[in-house]
Amino acid sequence: MLEPGYYETLCMNTESPSPSLLPVKTVLFLICLLPFARLLWSAYTNDFGDEPTEFVQRWTGIWTFNLLLLTLCISPLRAFTQLHWLLRLRRMLGLFTFFYASLHFLSFVGFDHAFVANDIVKDIAKRPYVTVGFAAFLLLIPLAATSNQWAIRKLGGRKWQELHRNIYLISILAALHYFWLSKFSALLWPLTYSVVLGLLLYWRVQERRRKAIPVQKSQMAKPIKFFKQRPD
Repeated sequence: MLEPGYYETLCMNTESPSPSLLPVKTVLFLICLLPFARLLWSAYTNDFGDEPTEFVQRWTGIWTFNLLLLTLCISPLRAFTQLHWLLRLRRMLGLFTFFYASLHFLSFVGFDHAFVANDIVKDIAKRPYVTVGFAAFLLLIPLAATSNQWAIRKLGGRKWQELHRNIYLISILAALHYFWLSKFSALLWPLTYSVVLGLLLYWRVQERRRKAIPVQKSQMAKPIKFFKQRPD
């Protein structure tokens, strides 16, 4: 899952060479695995608390949103720091977002409905916050499937970018899903996430407006007309 703007950066020659990203990517990969490791450790030690289903669903949902916001943060960070190699970390963050979203969805269909398709469909249609979350997950699938160089070449830059602009709709649906399922007494975190998301979306809108402003053409000098001077 890559945010629009990545395609142009692939084609852009930067003045400063990108550092070797293998150590950075390795560290980032391990950090992104920590929430999953925490989940496995809780399962091993039976440390899910009184409501294991709620713990797993909330944990995977929170980390889906965390990584989604981190993915959206890459473009502003690159713009402010001029470190274009940061965009090469976004694919990993996006795919980990999909990974935790998949765990979140699997916990819903497995723990809540024991993979019974009829019950799953009824619940998605009945509860609006489930409908919104399911829509966000469905939109994530094509983004994850096309987060590779082959898909960029196959779709072409323009179509690929149009597809990956869905990340903004997904983020809004995720915020709405989080808000909707939270109790009134526990709205602090949904509000915090929504404010951060709002700032990121505002920056993106301003950036698009800035790029959309046409470059003013310098006024062309008027041609000099030569007239034959009439004799006195």
